[in-house]
Amino acid sequence: MVNHSQVTKTISLEQYGIKNAKVNYQLSPAQLHDITVEKKQGVTASSGALAVNTGEFTGRSPKDRFIVKDDVTKDRVWWGNINIPFDSDKFEKLYAKVVDYLSNKEVFVRDSYACADKDYKLNIRVINEQPWSNMFAYNMFLRPTEEELKDFAPEWTIVNAPGFMADPEVDGTRQHNFAILDFTRKIALIGGTGYTGEIKKGIFSALNFILPVFKNTLPMHCSANVGKDGDTSIFFGLSGTGKTTLSTDPDRSLIGDDEHGWTAENSVFNFEGGCYAKVINLSQEQEPEIYAAIKKGAILENVIMNDKGEVDFADTSITQNTRVSYPIYHIENIQKPSTGKNPKNIFFLTADAFGVLPPISKLTPGQAAYHFISGYTAKVAGTEAGIDEPLPSFSACFGAPFMPLHPTKYAEMLSQKMKDAGVNVWLVNTGWTGGPYGVGSRMKLKYTRAMITAAMDGSLEAANKDNYHVHSVFGLKQPRTCPNVPTEVLSPRSTWNNDEGYYKTAYKLSDSFRANFKQFEANANQEILDGAPNVKK
Repeated sequence: MVNHSQVTKTISLEQYGIKNAKVNYQLSPAQLHDITVEKKQGVTASSGALAVNTGEFTGRSPKDRFIVKDDVTKDRVWWGNINIPFDSDKFEKLYAKVVDYLSNKEVFVRDSYACADKDYKLNIRVINEQPWSNMFAYNMFLRPTEEELKDFAPEWTIVNAPGFMADPEVDGTRQHNFAILDFTRKIALIGGTGYTGEIKKGIFSALNFILPVFKNTLPMHCSANVGKDGDTSIFFGLSGTGKTTLSTDPDRSLIGDDEHGWTAENSVFNFEGGCYAKVINLSQEQEPEIYAAIKKGAILENVIMNDKGEVDFADTSITQNTRVSYPIYHIENIQKPSTGKNPKNIFFLTADAFGVLPPISKLTPGQAAYHFISGYTAKVAGTEAGIDEPLPSFSACFGAPFMPLHPTKYAEMLSQKMKDAGVNVWLVNTGWTGGPYGVGSRMKLKYTRAMITAAMDGSLEAANKDNYHVHSVFGLKQPRTCPNVPTEVLSPRSTWNNDEGYYKTAYKLSDSFRANFKQFEANANQEILDGAPNVKK
């Protein structure tokens, strides 16, 4: 039995409307781990990590994410299916219900902050119903020192109540779960879902509004690392494209794996204090740094274990979205503090299940903006009900569900920063080669790593100079040679051994790009429009 009352510093939550609660303030990860196990809400894996099941929801629920429409947001937010408006009065009533629900309960409170650059620091108080959710907040947000906690003043508050179920007809939600941002009250209100990703993505969404509107800083859904010479590389990519894996490099220091800002002073900073990585098919051989990070202090979500507590990372019977959360210091080679200067290379990662995009290609500024706004990857057959062939998936700015402003706003900021900093931009296909999914094979990780290393150290550019092959459908500059990569791998058409099938599939994907981009054409300049792939003549 854990006697955690002896280690609890009591603070009042009356100011939030939470009354007579037993408040566990700033508990350590070890204490929260033990309480979770004691409450039978989780078990200890053989690695020492805490394993939990998030319940009904094992991923985000984008259709249940709302932003309060008020004087701050009404004329700035890009309203629609991604940014769904919520009435201010209804928010107030729903908030009152949630804090009433949390009253008289045991709750877990953590003071933390986002943004590693002190000039952009955002103080956050997280109020959790569950101990493991609070442990997640410890892992994922930045951790104040004891001295900083003495006069800590939270600017934003996250209220997280997985057990509270909304009544859609009364509360104005779509169903019983919800994640709502209120920029006037500076509250992220989350209920009806135990999926912890809603906690971090709530603050990420808030910063994606605050930083460009008020701080002239570009927020990015990306990972970043820095080389021994101080050169920073940025990796954009949707879930499953290798963003965490490829930025975790033994020869470079990790700045962060998911969310960053790029300032007007040309520096990059991590929003977070941890990593939240997919662990589907994780292996010690392929991803040793992430594998080693799964130890005491880490939280595994929705994995399957045997009776010895050993995880079967290939078992997706609960979800394909199995995850691990760990503090960034579980990775040995990290940048301290989590900041970098002089961005030199940007990588757009895509898992092209059609198998037609080159494994690496160099982009013009117009192409870079076009592909950034497009945010392409592909879903493979079998990942969702009804998908029996590759399906193109587009998410503007490689993070549409978290972007409150119009995508072209972020693209224009990125374009300008790329030009000002003289950055090289590369499109990297971590998906299929030799044919589409089901015919070809997944690009070997060792080849992708070699291509990225060659791009960063300049040897890829030196080996090709003016000798790039221009892709006839996508117009991309495709290298003919790359150190430590077989030449035939660099040409997707050559790997198919079926020119007719290759071009038919390439134009099919090109048509999907163009159809998706129609929604952005009216706001895009000519340089961006010229970055589009070709149409079949």
